[in-house]
Amino acid sequence: MLPPTPPASGPGAPGAPAVPANLDHLLLGTADLEEGVGWVADRLGAEAAFGGRHANLGTANYLLSLGGDIYLEILGPDPDAPPREAPLPFGIEGLDEPRLVTWAARGTDLEALVARASGRGVPLGPVRPGSRLRPDGTELRWEITAFTAFLHDGLVPFFIDWGATPHPARATPAGGRLISFRAEHPDPSAVRSTLEALDLALEVDEGLQPALVARIRTLGGDEVALR
Repeated sequence: MLPPTPPASGPGAPGAPAVPANLDHLLLGTADLEEGVGWVADRLGAEAAFGGRHANLGTANYLLSLGGDIYLEILGPDPDAPPREAPLPFGIEGLDEPRLVTWAARGTDLEALVARASGRGVPLGPVRPGSRLRPDGTELRWEITAFTAFLHDGLVPFFIDWGATPHPARATPAGGRLISFRAEHPDPSAVRSTLEALDLALEVDEGLQPALVARIRTLGGDEVALR
């Protein structure tokens, strides 16, 4: 059995839930998609499934379920995409090795959410539609806040609303179960303040470099930390 989730003492503060209640998925960026898939397989002992291509971004992804409606997205340059001058999301083309670059939180009525956040001094950027085709031809559609905001080095998430689309985690191979998820930052109080303004609960500890840390129980029963 998994350990019980500790009670929250406040959004973004130490003692926040081990896994944020509205965490949708984790994004692991990689400069080489094949390398990223292998890197995850070596650590979790599970092979991610191809998710699809983001034609307008020049990226593609592979997915693994982490229990319930939570999944790990391995995001890298689409090897079949035409050359482009625009940078890829989160600067993944410049990563020396795969790492967690940010996370997505579930939301609804994103326009109202963005307006509320703006009133609290947090610029989430405009809401945009998104879509991709799964390998079986099924089209997934969603709305998303601007991930280009990339607040506090990606420790603050963007928001996603899947609408009527079935959640991708439900048709994704199992990669284990997410036990805990937290952040590290040289100025944790600033990150906590932004998270609190967004009504998000994520533990943020002091660290030398901004980092996201996900602790996962693998299918084989081991516990692995991805950063």
